[in-house]
Amino acid sequence: MLTATAGHAHQALRFFPFRRCFHTRIRNRPSLPLTSRAKLFTPQLLRSRLSRTLSSQTQHEASYPPRSILIVNKLRTDPVVGAIDELLNHVVKTYPGVKVFSEDRPDIPFGTQVWRPGPHAEKIDLVVTLGGDGTILHAASLFSLGAVPPVLSFSMGTLGFLLPFHIDDFVKGLEAVFQGKATILNRMRLSCTFYDKDRKKIGFGDDGRDKPVQSYAHDADSIPEWQVMNEIALHRGSSPHLNTIDIYVDGQHLTEAVSDGVIVSTPTGSTAYSLSAGGPIVHPSLSAVVLVPICPRSLSFRPLVFPSSSSVTLRINDRSRAAAGVSMDGRVSHVLNPGESVTVQASPYPVPCINRSSISDYGDEQPGEEGVGPGKEDDWVRDINNLLQYNATFRSKALLRYSGKT
Repeated sequence: MLTATAGHAHQALRFFPFRRCFHTRIRNRPSLPLTSRAKLFTPQLLRSRLSRTLSSQTQHEASYPPRSILIVNKLRTDPVVGAIDELLNHVVKTYPGVKVFSEDRPDIPFGTQVWRPGPHAEKIDLVVTLGGDGTILHAASLFSLGAVPPVLSFSMGTLGFLLPFHIDDFVKGLEAVFQGKATILNRMRLSCTFYDKDRKKIGFGDDGRDKPVQSYAHDADSIPEWQVMNEIALHRGSSPHLNTIDIYVDGQHLTEAVSDGVIVSTPTGSTAYSLSAGGPIVHPSLSAVVLVPICPRSLSFRPLVFPSSSSVTLRINDRSRAAAGVSMDGRVSHVLNPGESVTVQASPYPVPCINRSSISDYGDEQPGEEGVGPGKEDDWVRDINNLLQYNATFRSKALLRYSGKT
């Protein structure tokens, strides 16, 4: 995914100080012996590298170990309430002095302080999410004005590509972070800027919350660029007519797209809406922008992958018979009329997600088990096999069913 320096895929993995072994191969370079890698990637070097990345993206450097935690959770059902209570009790007993915050909502957990997003928000060193992928997307949206703190995500019985930990592992997950063993994958985000017919900025308020597009047409300097983690989609909505969208890449006219819409996705979002529309699966450590048409009129209009340095502009053609609805990470909707446009490019503020390999010890794999053991491979490989059943044949599915594996 995107790092502070766009285009360098081998810098996509950033780390907290970590265990005795470094198990992720540096891409675009020959594999080094373990002893050589240990010399190159010392805990002190990795800690300073992460600090430089975060400090270059925010006014205050993230603290290590964390001194403040923000809990973001889905709707507070009984299991979620119980999990939050256990997690809070553990933090209070094991990590005294750590401040715990929660969003400003009616069901704020007891013992937490209220946290509100914005340019003057309280400093957060670690985000802990409880829920599904949507909870992580929401957590990332709370930091639409700048850098996102490291995100430790726990699933609450749900499946998703962004959920490396089960809630039962929260003790190990927090221990990995506070002891400096956590490995981080920076997941790229996209920065979206909207323009009217006269190329004046339109968009959202400076508090990061969505507001009518037209209300900020005369206050462009205060408009932040909207950050999305999965994708931005332009679509015809309820209109029976196709959209006509002019697509520009780095200022050059690429094509006039006549379709139900167009998706611009991150590698993380390549397994979401983009995948359903026929887009490619892209490894999240790559820095790339994925362009995917939605039901195009032309059969030769195929998905494209651009480097993260590219700028993609989608302009509603003046001849378009339908306005285009705008959906960002599936949660924000507006309308772009003919002549209006949106420019999408890689954001300098990725989402640092903590990997499950942070709590996996070498040697955990059982003899005779298929695949790679814990800590030997990244979460993405596990997910496309377990969640997508990637390239699973009828025979392999039958073997899994009758062997008792899930």
